[in-house]
Amino acid sequence: MKINVFAGHSPGLATLFGSEMWERFSYYGMRALLVLYMVDYLLRPERINGALGLPELKRALEALSGPLGPQPLASQIYGLYTGLVYLTPLLGGLIADRWLGRTRTIALGAGMMVAGHFLMAYEPYFLIALSLIAFGCGAFKPNITTQVGELYPRDDPRRDRAYSIFYVGINIGAFFAPLVCGTLGEKIGWHYGFMSAGVGMAVGLGVYLYGRASLPPDRPMRVAVSEPDKGEYRRALLSIAVLFIPSALFWAAFEQQGNTIAIWAEQFTDRSVDILGWRAEIPVTWFQAFNPLMIFLFTPPLVAFWGWLAQRGREPSTMRKLTLGCLGVAASFTVLALAATLRDGGKASWLWLLLYFTIITLSELHFSPITLSLVSHLAPEGARSALMGAWFTSMFLGNLLAGWIGSLWVNFTSAQFFLLVGGLGALAAATVEAARRVLRETMR
Repeated sequence: MKINVFAGHSPGLATLFGSEMWERFSYYGMRALLVLYMVDYLLRPERINGALGLPELKRALEALSGPLGPQPLASQIYGLYTGLVYLTPLLGGLIADRWLGRTRTIALGAGMMVAGHFLMAYEPYFLIALSLIAFGCGAFKPNITTQVGELYPRDDPRRDRAYSIFYVGINIGAFFAPLVCGTLGEKIGWHYGFMSAGVGMAVGLGVYLYGRASLPPDRPMRVAVSEPDKGEYRRALLSIAVLFIPSALFWAAFEQQGNTIAIWAEQFTDRSVDILGWRAEIPVTWFQAFNPLMIFLFTPPLVAFWGWLAQRGREPSTMRKLTLGCLGVAASFTVLALAATLRDGGKASWLWLLLYFTIITLSELHFSPITLSLVSHLAPEGARSALMGAWFTSMFLGNLLAGWIGSLWVNFTSAQFFLLVGGLGALAAATVEAARRVLRETMR
């Protein structure tokens, strides 16, 4: 029996699904290699001076943080880069809403990312490449996310499920990215991994341009928010402001996956497998495929379960889902703290990471697509992309915080560090619960 996940949805959802899938393939393929590339190769004393602007950036960061070795420096650069990826959508949303329209802004951003990924293969242009990818993502991300919501009428109950399906596309790309780009980068050469990410982004651009006829038409430019919508605009801004801090805390913990979790997998995890006498070692970058694999394995039954609960009037509210997601983050890092405690100077089994990724994936499904759907629902016409960009700035703050926290890795034991990060999830859950009354008022 074939299951068509797009049944009952707009044809444009398949186009956006495919475009985002390939864009995320390129993003997560490069991200899987980025910290390892910097720590093991680019930031070594004999190479760091070969990248334009990198010695100056190192001096600037050291002026704020003190001397930085390769791992703390890599963590801070990683945080700045991933943070910029989520700050630039504010600019990308404004450009789309006021000047270029969503379709042209998405195409422009995709082209910038193609160029950036290919430039990653050339060491002197490292910072230029990261900037192109970050600003290209800023033009691409809020607008393609907004277009998903525009496929449906304002109160269409399919909207939440469409965002969950769209989220599967994100994670299919993110799953194959470490397997392809990560393997090429680790086993053949860093630059081959980065170039494969560029090929993926080029495919994503092609998919989007090919299917653009199925997408919502761009609205007229320079349309101000109308008088009747100003109240909605203020309510949307209030919702974003209330959720800003828990979102930043959630992503500060979650984004350790590409940072300190990669270091933990490389240096403190027994990655060997033995199946009926067949022995192998799991490549470090492959662990970053666990989360996206579980996303598209867990999403269909979870969405079906929510639908089943909804028919009985028992589906968790939006705020309750957010709280559960934040608590799950706290639980996932508590698992790693336990693994670090029990390893007793040796290496921890990779099965601990499997359990960690299982819990944090379920947490993500209760948080990320739900917040995207909420922002799309609350934002009035004429300001949707801009408000989606404003929402992404919470992820900017979270990623900056993730980079700074990751630089503390060398100052704590592994168990202490994981408990610190888990505490961010618990604090985020408490903040959501404290804000429940305000959020209920804005959603009326």
